[in-house]
Amino acid sequence: MHDEKMNRRTALKKTLNTGLVAGAVASMPPWGLSALAQGETLVPFSDMPEDYSRPTAQPGGTHFLDTRQISSFYTDNKDFYVVQHYGQPELDVANYKLSVTGMVDNEREYSLADLRSRSQVQIDAGFECGGNRAGGLFQGLIGNARWGGVSLRSILEECGVQADGKEIVFFGGDSGTENIRDTDVEQNFARSLHVEDAMRDVNMLALEMNGEALPQLHGRPVRLLIPGFYGVANVKWLTQIHVQNRRYMGRFMGRDYVTLKREAVGSEERWVEHSVTRTQLKSSVVRVTKLGNRHKITGFVLNDGTPLRSVEVKIDNGPWQEAQIDPQSTQYSWKLFTLDWNGAGRGEHTLVSRVTDANGHVQPTVEQMPEKVSRWENYAQFPRTLVI
Repeated sequence: MHDEKMNRRTALKKTLNTGLVAGAVASMPPWGLSALAQGETLVPFSDMPEDYSRPTAQPGGTHFLDTRQISSFYTDNKDFYVVQHYGQPELDVANYKLSVTGMVDNEREYSLADLRSRSQVQIDAGFECGGNRAGGLFQGLIGNARWGGVSLRSILEECGVQADGKEIVFFGGDSGTENIRDTDVEQNFARSLHVEDAMRDVNMLALEMNGEALPQLHGRPVRLLIPGFYGVANVKWLTQIHVQNRRYMGRFMGRDYVTLKREAVGSEERWVEHSVTRTQLKSSVVRVTKLGNRHKITGFVLNDGTPLRSVEVKIDNGPWQEAQIDPQSTQYSWKLFTLDWNGAGRGEHTLVSRVTDANGHVQPTVEQMPEKVSRWENYAQFPRTLVI
């Protein structure tokens, strides 16, 4: 019993040190989110179609969660969302090679056996698609998993990034033909990072997902994992890492996954383009359950890893109430939260959540969002409606 208490205390201390909610975790009552208990039922949202259902996952298709069904800290590999742009290639695992090229002291190739023989690391990381949204998908392009693999930094240091190397490009094995100015051009999916971002200790060449070999739909045999960034940064079916001295301007950095928004530039207001990179501060209510006369509100938080100050829920025109965050949460995982809703009256209700980080940044309302022209980075507060 003493060891069990010590292990729990150690786990809580570790959670605090990884930047969850300063001063909050140790005082939390026992937290639990599981499959529906006996007699517990889902309360339907009135902002969703009555016949709403998630389509069955299909090879080559987009797959998303029915967020009302989130019931555990880790997302099952078969439920974790899937988005791809050039299909889902089946790489030859037996003969797989990852090449490191460009402005490095030692260009190298790594087989899958080479990567598996190296020191392995693990991290809990959740992320969403840069195009995740409220309407239609109800925040379903989302997931959280325990990833295992090799430190990206260790590979880059072994190859020796040269002083003039400024940008690191990650190429996937998925390719397609683009028609650019009446010319057909074959391109591979690719994303890039500045060297400083690529060298973060938490970045990984992922070989495992939730204790299993990386599933084919999630990039078998190797995918890039950049915690705190939108899903597009986590290049699947990784085949090449290339170091160069200039900005990479491929489709998915320079033309697509680009947010065009109005902002102040000096004394002028201008439309400015930004590549979709770090995850914006976001929360959402996704599930309400009923057991007897008691109700429980559940939601998630995602951000770039900055510690959080609070997550709050407002019911109708009432005060903001602080929600309870799952103490399993770590710096880069999703943060599931719950709020017990006592005394819910009959009729229609509106629920909305907001998250505040340790720097005082508060999740904006729709009206407070910057004016933008793109479907990317949808992080506004998401009011939900239901009828009791």
